[in-house]
Amino acid sequence: MLRRDFLGLSIAAGLFATGLSGCHRSDPLAFGVHPWIGYEPLYLARDFGWMPGSVVLSSGASSKDSMAGLLSGKLHGAALTLDETIRVWSEGTELVVVAVTDVSAGADALITRPSITGLAELRGKRIAVEVNGVSGIMLLKILELAGLGRSDVVPVDLPVSEHAEAWSRGDVDASVSYEPTATRLKREGGIRLFDSSDIPETIFDLLVVTRETADGNPDAVRDLVMAHFRGLRHLVRSMHDAVYRVADHQGIRPEDVQSALATVMLPDLAANQRYLSQGGRVETMARSLSKLMLRTGMIRNEPGFERLSDPSFLPRSLP
Repeated sequence: MLRRDFLGLSIAAGLFATGLSGCHRSDPLAFGVHPWIGYEPLYLARDFGWMPGSVVLSSGASSKDSMAGLLSGKLHGAALTLDETIRVWSEGTELVVVAVTDVSAGADALITRPSITGLAELRGKRIAVEVNGVSGIMLLKILELAGLGRSDVVPVDLPVSEHAEAWSRGDVDASVSYEPTATRLKREGGIRLFDSSDIPETIFDLLVVTRETADGNPDAVRDLVMAHFRGLRHLVRSMHDAVYRVADHQGIRPEDVQSALATVMLPDLAANQRYLSQGGRVETMARSLSKLMLRTGMIRNEPGFERLSDPSFLPRSLP
């Protein structure tokens, strides 16, 4: 289970539109999205009727669906993490980041047995991690800070949904996971030794579109971004109402929505302009991550992007 799946375990996958080999001005922008708190503004915009007809949301069960849709040409854009964006680009589909939906601020965590009190003590330990997910990136960052290499630990490649069971069996000494798994492990005696708040502005969730779509249908891209910000405004200004709407949409408890919100930052328009500027944090982190992913075999090809983000699709102001 990828990190962006956890809020939507009870939702069946939607079907992608077919036969979309490029996006022209007359075509609606087919945008892949899946359940995650940072993407909920898009669902809110759809439910309130703020999503123009120029954009069609294509709901999937996870980011894997969105990535496959982008690579096959069935989607024109999708909600992805930065590392997922790099993966798609490295496979030959050029992408443009048009908005940052959220920044992890504790959503991703290292939970350890109480006997492990420092990162250096991870040497030789069995660490549950979803190697090809965001938790895999998180582990690499943790090892860098600890002065350890991948060969210094024993990665146990498991979907995060299986970490708690592995912990209970005594099969692992630590877990790189996210909510609600992280909290479950803490209830079973785990220690939250490190989380994404310790590496601020590193793990980003994004709205991305293909370069072809950015060039060929810019008005629809602007409609998409504006819809996100309208949904975000409702989430922030009318949080009580929004939390219950999200909980109903996800089929989970309102308190779980509130817990998820507490672990992310939701950038406003000004923050987006800063993040997406030339040489801004998104591009800086993308270059760092792509080198790390290439060096560790997480991607086979260097993405080779000169510009990844484009703030020109952001609205100048919000109504």
